Amino acid sequence: MKIIMSGRGIDLTDGIKKRVEEKLSKLDKFFTNETTATVTLKKEKIGDVAEINIPVRGNLLRVSECQDNLFASIDTAVDKLERQIRKYRTKIHDNKIHNIMKNMSEGDFSEEQIEEENSDIKIVKKKQMLLKPMDDEEACMQLDMIGHTFFLYENTSGKICVAYKRGDGGFGIIEPDVE
Repeated sequence: MKIIMSGRGIDLTDGIKKRVEEKLSKLDKFFTNETTATVTLKKEKIGDVAEINIPVRGNLLRVSECQDNLFASIDTAVDKLERQIRKYRTKIHDNKIHNIMKNMSEGDFSEEQIEEENSDIKIVKKKQMLLKPMDDEEACMQLDMIGHTFFLYENTSGKICVAYKRGDGGFGIIEPDVE
């Protein structure tokens, strides 16, 4: 795995770089040599932040951890990332098995089945993202993996939708009603 490190308000010493490489090396078994992990280390008022982003098959595994100590932030972030990876792999496997069994019961053995106007509003961050077509279950899985409360995606019929976490722990989908 390739590691790209950057620091904001933190000097990236050899000790810090070595710690990040050492911790992320235990995740090498999950990735190829071409996989790139982007690690951003920041000094903020509330503590030291370690943020790790790893793109995987068009999806993004992301963790951000804030602790009083930078090394503790790195350790906790990598541990969270490992749990996320295991959860992601289990969901992918379970989803494939479910789809195969569903298609077998329907008699379909397709190979493809394995696959700023208001001045009171203050915008503090803008993001751009590439929308890839995916089904609702995959979008909810992505939402769960990145740890946000909502996820924007294009569904398989080409509509732009939003998946969101509900207060009861479930997921909801907002789909536009185009007439």
